[in-house]
Amino acid sequence: MNFLDKNIYDFEARSIAGEVSGLGKYQGRVLLIVNVASDCGFTPQYSGLQKLYEQYRDQGLSILAFPSNDFGAQEPGSDEEIKNFCQKNFNVTFDLFSKVPVLGPPKLDLYQYLYNCDLKHQGGEGFRSQIFGLVKWVLYRLKGKWVPEKNEAQWNFHKFLIGKNGIPVASFLSEVTPDSSLLIQKLEEELGK
Repeated sequence: MNFLDKNIYDFEARSIAGEVSGLGKYQGRVLLIVNVASDCGFTPQYSGLQKLYEQYRDQGLSILAFPSNDFGAQEPGSDEEIKNFCQKNFNVTFDLFSKVPVLGPPKLDLYQYLYNCDLKHQGGEGFRSQIFGLVKWVLYRLKGKWVPEKNEAQWNFHKFLIGKNGIPVASFLSEVTPDSSLLIQKLEEELGK
């Protein structure tokens, strides 16, 4: 089967508690898949993700957070440490998964699928984003194992929006916050389908 003949529901993932389950359990829901880290300038987005989840979960939103140490080595903790950090600091109730690679050959198959969909990243305009682009370039070379390709997650808190049919519909750079009108508009469109 070709990778693009699949959808999100064809994949499995290990929860932060260690249980492996198919993503088919999210069938019919809109998903926001985010690679997260505990020691990043974007880490406060956990709070925004929690608010977004609370606001839209009853309308059909699920958030799937995948900790990763691939960007600037900013997620060095164990699954247990990550879970405790998220609960203590942000009272996270959306779904957290086991720490995974999202870049390079060892990347999670789910992320390879997201990248193969070749979505154009949204966000990243303006002077602050240009400066952050330069900082990322330096950090990739100093701390990173892999430099992301154009279609891959570019940093921690990169977001992929998945429609109710399990097909990815949008990719948002880290700078696009959970309360961004850009993200909210696309999310509400998908929830309304």
